Amino acid sequence: MSSDTIMFTPDDQEAAEKQIADQTKRIDFYITEYSVEMLANKMRSGEYIVPAYQREFTWEHDRKSKFIESLIMGLPIPFIFFWEMPDGKLEIVDGSQRLRTLEEFLLGGLRLGPLDQLSQVSDFTFSDLPESRQRKIGNRSIRGIVLNEHADEAARLDMFERINTGSKNANTAEIRRGALAGPFMNLVMELAAESRFAKLAPMSDKRTKERGYEELVTRFFAYGDGLSGYKDRPADFIFSYAKKKNLEFKASPSLADDYRRRFWEMLDFVERVFPYGFRKIGTGNATPRARFEAIAIGSSLALRDSPEIASRDRSEIGVDSWIQGPEFMKITGSDGANARSRLEGRINFVRDRLIRQ
Repeated sequence: MSSDTIMFTPDDQEAAEKQIADQTKRIDFYITEYSVEMLANKMRSGEYIVPAYQREFTWEHDRKSKFIESLIMGLPIPFIFFWEMPDGKLEIVDGSQRLRTLEEFLLGGLRLGPLDQLSQVSDFTFSDLPESRQRKIGNRSIRGIVLNEHADEAARLDMFERINTGSKNANTAEIRRGALAGPFMNLVMELAAESRFAKLAPMSDKRTKERGYEELVTRFFAYGDGLSGYKDRPADFIFSYAKKKNLEFKASPSLADDYRRRFWEMLDFVERVFPYGFRKIGTGNATPRARFEAIAIGSSLALRDSPEIASRDRSEIGVDSWIQGPEFMKITGSDGANARSRLEGRINFVRDRLIRQ
């Protein structure tokens, strides 16, 4: 047996099996098949609902044309994923671009661009094709997977994210932004746009465009308010938290001022006390998420528990003695970063050292 072998107890296996069973219950579905004509008509009539987090992501004209070319040639079309809403309509979990393109081609006069394989069909609209070909296209079928109405929002968003991993679609922060519009998310977007925040927590243009700052702000509040109910699945936990906070902010608008002040106080403290902000080194141009969580939330909790540290000199607090040390580097590493024990460990490490000093 090698030194790297991990031994799991029967209790570990039972806990793993329970988690698998719980997650499996969230995804109850049936498989169906629809004609292209029916899909286009149901899109036009509003029977299929495009959720907010997918509306702003639209294919370029070339990609639409390539998809229609594949359809005409009879190439296999990937499954469409739906969620059966309580009113019987179907929300599109994945496949909205394909369905919108079908509707636009069959019913909306979409004119194809240059095609590779079917060059003679370039610049055609659906009505330009012979009637026999129109019927053949309309009769083609596409398979669908329909989640039943008991699949919760987090399960549907998780499925969308997993299906689209590595593609040009929405990420978790973008999905949350669209699906959970409300006063709390408005505050998140406001704080994410702070220029001082960007200075203390630099990130690439790509990550910025993917709502990276919004993700950090949301995590700051979600984890800072406590990890009760956290199951090592950040996306589910943060989604539920943001949904709850939208309702609380709507019921009590003054909460926004309290949360805004909390974030600003944390930024003030980090800017004054931590030599490189949330970066590893002074010339760093990236902000590791685990490092941000440790410093931001740990500092906020320390300020809450010992408000007097806000007025202490940087030399008194002594961050330099441990911020670049091997222990802090290790606990803010990526290995198991989302496990609750690791998350609490790095947050409490910073809080305890700030208070102890």
